[in-house]
Amino acid sequence: MSETTNPTAPSSHAGRLLADVGGTHARLAWQAGADAPVEHVQVLPVAAHASLRDAIRVYLSGIGRQPREAAIAMANPVTGDLVRMTNHHWSFSQAALRDELGLTRLRVLNDFTALALALPHLAPGERRQVGGGAPVADAAIALLGAGTGLGVSGLLPDGQGGWAPIAGEGGHVTLPAATARERLVMDALVRRHGHASAERVASGTGLLDTCLILCEADGVDAHAFDSAAAVSEAALSGSHPQALEALQMFCGVLGSVAGNLALTLGARGGVYIGGGVVPRLGTWFDTSPFRGRFEAKGRFENYLRDIPVWVITSAQSPALLGAARALDAR
Repeated sequence: MSETTNPTAPSSHAGRLLADVGGTHARLAWQAGADAPVEHVQVLPVAAHASLRDAIRVYLSGIGRQPREAAIAMANPVTGDLVRMTNHHWSFSQAALRDELGLTRLRVLNDFTALALALPHLAPGERRQVGGGAPVADAAIALLGAGTGLGVSGLLPDGQGGWAPIAGEGGHVTLPAATARERLVMDALVRRHGHASAERVASGTGLLDTCLILCEADGVDAHAFDSAAAVSEAALSGSHPQALEALQMFCGVLGSVAGNLALTLGARGGVYIGGGVVPRLGTWFDTSPFRGRFEAKGRFENYLRDIPVWVITSAQSPALLGAARALDAR
């Protein structure tokens, strides 16, 4: 999480710009001030804009407002002034973007750090439980989710009744291949990229690549698949065995990574699944290999069996609320 301020920016500006920027879409919203509703949410395709600044200017022009401050959640690590997206070509200087937009304050944070900040504020209707029991109060909470990439974060109790978010890049841990077919995919990914990360399978891009690798290995025509959505559709309809296997592998790898994260954090407060892929699978996900692989940790199977997992089903990106919470933390 990084913040820059500009005390010379015009004081007549008011309100907040909030953004949740992924490799495929940028979600932008307006907030009049702390604790005000998040409104005027718009989703812009990142490929349609040359830069983040251009996308923001299109949005602000459309709503006819100029913010005093902004919080931007990005799908990449934020370690200094220069921000480069992992799964898209956008890059920018935080200080330059702040000045170009006339802001007094700009906070940039990882998108899953922002989503983690929103977790305590989700309503019961914005999540669906997939196995496990009740969460343990004041215990760590884990978060991961598949979209264009695989985001990982969590919340640790700060000892004062609040939470400290985790900023990390856990989606790039080594792929936890557990079967011969997963090792086949892993070997193909290593040949292609030099390293096979969990994200290479447990993401939208990974789902497509996995299906293509399986089709090639089995000598099956894969020309019908040009997107993760096409793979999911064929899998859920039962019309293509390799597509179904790829989706099951996606869920199994996601379960293994989620179980690893729960053990690492001691996340007895529960595990949340965000991102754009899993919510679209609906209740099919509940009977997928996910939960079995989540719990398949040998001597710690009973420990994990009690941990609840929730799929985030909120219609509005909770990361926007998390970005607002980041601005509230002065």
